[in-house]
Amino acid sequence: MADIDMEKEVYKNDDSNARSTSGNIEVVPSSMTYSPDLLNLGLGGMEISQHKSNSGQTSLTLVNSSLPTFATVLCSIEFPDRQKPSCYPPPNPTDSFQTPPNTVNTVNIVTRKHIQTMASFPEASNLNAWKALQEHYNSTGRNITLKDEFKKDDLRFQKFSHTFVNTADKSEILFDFSKNLITEESITLLIQLAKEAGVEKLRDQMFNGEPINFTEDRAVYHVALRNVSNQEMRVKGKSVVEEVNSVLNHMKEFSEQVRSGEWKGYTGKKINTIINVGIGGSDLGPVMVTEALKPYSDRNLTLHFVSNIDGTHAAEALRDSDPETTLFLIASKTFTTAETITNANTAKAWFLQKAKDTAHIAKHFVALSTNEAEVTKFGIDKKNMFGFESWVGGRYSVWSAIGLSIALSIGFDNFHEFLAGAHAMDKHFRETPLEKNIPIIGGLLSVWYSDFFGSQTHLVSPFDQYLHRFPAYLQQLSMESNGKAVTRTGDYVRYSTGPIVFGEPATNAQHSFYQLLHQGTKLIPTDFILAAQSHNPIEGGKHQTMLASNFFAQAEALMIGKTPEQVRAEGALGNLVPHKTFLGNRPTTSILAQKITPGTLGALIAYYEHVTFTEGAVWNINSFDQWGVELGKVLAKKIEKELETEGEGGGHDGSTSGLIAAYKKKASLLREVEKLTCRLTIERK
Repeated sequence: MADIDMEKEVYKNDDSNARSTSGNIEVVPSSMTYSPDLLNLGLGGMEISQHKSNSGQTSLTLVNSSLPTFATVLCSIEFPDRQKPSCYPPPNPTDSFQTPPNTVNTVNIVTRKHIQTMASFPEASNLNAWKALQEHYNSTGRNITLKDEFKKDDLRFQKFSHTFVNTADKSEILFDFSKNLITEESITLLIQLAKEAGVEKLRDQMFNGEPINFTEDRAVYHVALRNVSNQEMRVKGKSVVEEVNSVLNHMKEFSEQVRSGEWKGYTGKKINTIINVGIGGSDLGPVMVTEALKPYSDRNLTLHFVSNIDGTHAAEALRDSDPETTLFLIASKTFTTAETITNANTAKAWFLQKAKDTAHIAKHFVALSTNEAEVTKFGIDKKNMFGFESWVGGRYSVWSAIGLSIALSIGFDNFHEFLAGAHAMDKHFRETPLEKNIPIIGGLLSVWYSDFFGSQTHLVSPFDQYLHRFPAYLQQLSMESNGKAVTRTGDYVRYSTGPIVFGEPATNAQHSFYQLLHQGTKLIPTDFILAAQSHNPIEGGKHQTMLASNFFAQAEALMIGKTPEQVRAEGALGNLVPHKTFLGNRPTTSILAQKITPGTLGALIAYYEHVTFTEGAVWNINSFDQWGVELGKVLAKKIEKELETEGEGGGHDGSTSGLIAAYKKKASLLREVEKLTCRLTIERK
């Protein structure tokens, strides 16, 4: 083994070094060139060895021998003209990554960062169950062939499928996990991993209102927002039930006034346009839910959502709106979010161009916020504030006052059913044994693929056009929650965390990226979602039948593939056989609902929330903060000032400085053109 000077960060292989042979493997004590560690931190305990087989194949092995002081390894391996695998960190500390000779391997070492920690939860890869899973993967998991598993076990579908009974709408949702790369032993070991990782303990702490978001000292209590059974729920000893119900009653009263026409604009006209101004969780959830539940909406109400600071977003929403009949929902907990307040002020200026009197703002603007001082300063009557507590995270806020646009769209009774569906899934998640706990199984499968199969992505593809924004919603839920590299004890993880979540509704997606699923080099675990009953059974249900057939066919095709022999039997020319061959054995989870009702949608969202929770609990990370969004915002404020002043600014890297200078030049030219156009127009007049 070759010891790295841990105050440096760049390692290069050099095949010219002397080699010592051990059996059939040559260990190459490679030379190293260094660049200063950007963090300038002393490190120790990482060893790197390079191995060369008799066939000439080179591999790099990373070994952590000093866990108490070492954090993790980040490595990138350059592959000319080939797929480039990456590791952050390697799924297993002793995994080897194959590299061709004469390439540069960069290994970045980062130290343990001491922050506020949450003790008593263990590092996942130190758990006995994790080690047992690694052995199981090596001996069995990576050799599973799904076709063969179904042939060997006629009851495989029954063993690995679970039905969720939704008390909210008296429906059932079938979750079929049988097409995943698992055996009964896999599930047993994954359940043991959940137990050893303390998933049940953390779950109970969440439902008890304890501050499991320890970096912000907050409870994670979105489950209290949908507590339709009015169970006692407390934060720091104080009941939250009455407060939650008070906000819900306010939402009910207001939404019914607007929908009935009782609430009128400043000229006495009925409201017919709702514009929700918010960003992140204040936008993604309401957009997704109002689209998904459009069959239940009041089609006499037009909804717009403005989130982007790009002026185009606001301009398009305002273009065809009438100030006399438009209601704005300003969704910002602090009422200081830069993008939201900028867009809100633009909306107010647009409104006052016609309304003139600021007193009229009270009839056309409401606030989904807790900052009374800023809300009233804006001109909104404090009676039209809909608040929510600090224990409501942005990406979990769709159940709170942030969901007012949903209640306005579909009516409060349907909104209540939406909450009830989520509450039913909460009850299942909290009370069902782990072996039959649907979100627990879903979350553990994600860990299984991320950390043992090396999968980096997860696809969610709903076979329902109304769910076209569902994958985008899940992106924030999953990636903002589990895109973390630091454990609850402040150490950098030694395994892969949060997968990249993406998706599009089928069958559109079949004609864009499903090619990658079937014949690409990446393992992409996939969730397919279908409702058996369509809201629009046109042509005698023909469209729905075609949609359903594709739902079943895609999952089956990904599993069984197509062998060269089958391709030849179809008469394909010899040179086309490999191109028409499908390897198969691609894992999928099929989720079959009865119909996309408010209750069903609520349950589906809660399912994915608890999947995300389970992942984070196993990975021992805090799934409920989002410090990663802050740095860019801080830098943007500084750069914004530079863009408004003359000169080049300073303190940036060469690329950023060059881009800013180019932008200023182009913007300056545009302003000159606008001035010239204005002058010519005046002269013509």
